[in-house]
Amino acid sequence: MSRFLVTFALCGVLATALPCAAAATTTQPAESGNPINDQGSNYNYRSNVTRVSPSVPGLQLEVLEFADRLLLTNHTGKTVTVYGYQNEPYARVLSNGTVEVNTHSPAYFLNQSFYGNVSVPAYATPTAAPRWTVVDRTGVLEWHDHRIHWMSPVTPPEVKDKGKRTKIFDWQVPIRVGPTPATVNGDLFWVPEEGTKTPTVAIVALVLVVFASIAFVLVVRRRRKGPADPSTGGGDEAW
Repeated sequence: MSRFLVTFALCGVLATALPCAAAATTTQPAESGNPINDQGSNYNYRSNVTRVSPSVPGLQLEVLEFADRLLLTNHTGKTVTVYGYQNEPYARVLSNGTVEVNTHSPAYFLNQSFYGNVSVPAYATPTAAPRWTVVDRTGVLEWHDHRIHWMSPVTPPEVKDKGKRTKIFDWQVPIRVGPTPATVNGDLFWVPEEGTKTPTVAIVALVLVVFASIAFVLVVRRRRKGPADPSTGGGDEAW
């Protein structure tokens, strides 16, 4: 094997490994807050479900994309109803797993824009008779809820120092489990964006790949080395 081939092989390994390490050192927006929405991106918010009051066995709730959507899983054996911004029935998950939304709820339309910048039809009012539309049968409801995020692209007045974690507000989403009213409680925080950091794991992995490649080349070279030939003055292969 020639020196050219060895160099070429090592360059190929480095060309593969370096982009992976570079990608690992870049702060990923998907791990930093709200996803891209109709008004742009904001990666400085974290919303959390703190409790359901009263506690409901078999009911699970979590925030998706850190401050964008709620995910409700119903294993209670009862119908769980989520109420909109004017206390109208917005969505429900039946005991058999059927998921329905009320297309006569103002929240149905408002939730389709991150900041609620939509026109609500005249027929969609808090007092309108619900029109239930089946959207799923998995027992899982996922929806955007304006109550869990900051409703403006302007930084909240609570944030005096953008480099400091700051509580913005507590939030509540009213629900009903069977005949029993309940509340999903949570809070919203401002968090500073993390700077670009080089993970130790990525560096170690890159170094190991490089050294493994060198070791492989040396092993191949040693196996290719033949017995000494008196006529050539040695058995070393030309590199």
